[in-house]
Amino acid sequence: MKMRVVQAVVLLGLAACGSSATTTTGDSNAQAPSPALSVNPPFTATPVATFDDPWAMAFLPRTTTALVTEKPGHIWLVDVKTGAKKSVAGAPRTVDKAQGGLLDIALSPTFSSDSLVYLTFSEASANGGRGLALATAKLTPGPGAARLDGLHVIWRDPAGGSGGQFGAVIAFAPDGKSLFLSSGERQRFTPAQDPNQPLGKILHLTLDGKPAPGNPWAVKPGAATVTVTDPPDDTEQATHKTGRQFRWPGPNLTPAETWSFGHRNPYGLAFAPDGRLWETEMGPQGGDELNLILPGKNYGWPLVSEGENYDGVPIPKHATRPDIVPPKLYWVPSISPTSLLFYTGNLFPQWKGSALIGSLSGQVLARVSINGDQARKLEQWDMGSRIRFVGQGPDGAIYLLEDGPGGRMLRLTPAQTRR
Repeated sequence: MKMRVVQAVVLLGLAACGSSATTTTGDSNAQAPSPALSVNPPFTATPVATFDDPWAMAFLPRTTTALVTEKPGHIWLVDVKTGAKKSVAGAPRTVDKAQGGLLDIALSPTFSSDSLVYLTFSEASANGGRGLALATAKLTPGPGAARLDGLHVIWRDPAGGSGGQFGAVIAFAPDGKSLFLSSGERQRFTPAQDPNQPLGKILHLTLDGKPAPGNPWAVKPGAATVTVTDPPDDTEQATHKTGRQFRWPGPNLTPAETWSFGHRNPYGLAFAPDGRLWETEMGPQGGDELNLILPGKNYGWPLVSEGENYDGVPIPKHATRPDIVPPKLYWVPSISPTSLLFYTGNLFPQWKGSALIGSLSGQVLARVSINGDQARKLEQWDMGSRIRFVGQGPDGAIYLLEDGPGGRMLRLTPAQTRR
C-alpha cells in the first residue's frame, strides 16, 4: 500500500465559523495562539480502509481488529494491518440526519469476559424529532458476518426533539465501574443551563445506565437546587425558576445524572493518565474549548463564550463571569475539535501523556501538553481533511478517521529519519 508523508501547509484561517479577537479568561495558557503548522511532521500516514461517513472506532483487546461505526447505521470489524472489512449485523435502528446517526462505540471495561459493547445513536422520538440513546449489546463473532446480540437501550433523552449536536461520546471511569456521557445542547441554547434536561451536560451513569451514586445532585428529587445567575428566560425555564435558582420539582427528571452543565457541543471526552476528566467542545463562531471537567460546575454556554453568535449578537466573555469555569484552552478562529485521546503508547515516546485532538473545519491534528490541571498548545499538523476520530492501536500507532463519505482510516507511524 502506498505511503504518504503528511506535509504542513500555511494555515489560511480555517474555521467552521468566523473569527473574533481573543480575550483573557484568567488562565495564562487559555489565550495562547495556536502554534504554526509543523513543517516536518514526525509521522507517516498510511491509508488503511475507506468508509461511508465513519464516526468512531474501538480496538478489540490483544488483536489488530477494530470496530468502526458509520453514521448511516453500519458497523464494521476491520483488520488494521490488512484493511480487510467484515460487516457486523444487529446495529441499532438510527435516524441518520444532519449530525445524528450511529455515533460512538466503546468496549465494556469487562469486555474480555462479557463481550459487551456500548453504542450511542440518534433514535426517533415520539414527538417526531430525534433523541440521543445509549445502548449495550454483545458482540458475537461468526464465520461470515459478526453480529450484535441482545441490543438494549439503557439510557435515552426522554424528550427528543429537533437539532443536531448530540455530543454522544462515552468515557469509562478509570476504575471501570461507571461511565461518563457527553450530551450536546442540540442547537437550542437554553437547555444547557436547564437542570431539568440532560442536554448540554456531561452525565455520569452506572454501567447499566442509571444515575451514578455520588453525583453532585444525587439527592431526593425536589430537594436540591443549582444556582444559575440571570439565565436567558423562556417559558419552560421560567416555570421552574424561583428567584435566581432553578428548583427540581419532582421525580423522573434528569438532575441526578448530571456531572457538569453549560456545554455546547462536546465531541471529545477522555480521562488523562492521572485520572482527571477532560473535554473538547465546539464553540459558535470561534471559542472552541478544552475543558477540565469538575463535578457540579457550570461551563457557561450560552451565557458566556470566547466566540460570537452566528447572527452577530455578541456573547459576554468568560472574564465577565468569575462564577463560571473558563476553558483551559480555546481556539479563535475555530478548528471544530472532535475526538480527544491521551496518548499512552511507546511508538511516539515524545507524545506520551499528551492530548491529541482531531478537528473538522481546521483539518488539523493538534497536540496539547497536559500537566495536572494545566494545558498548553504544542503542535498541530495539517491533515488535508476533516478528522472525525483519533484513536490509539495496541502497538502504539495512532489511527484517524476522516469525516464524510469516502472517509479513510489512516495509520500514523513514526516517519523515517531524514539525512
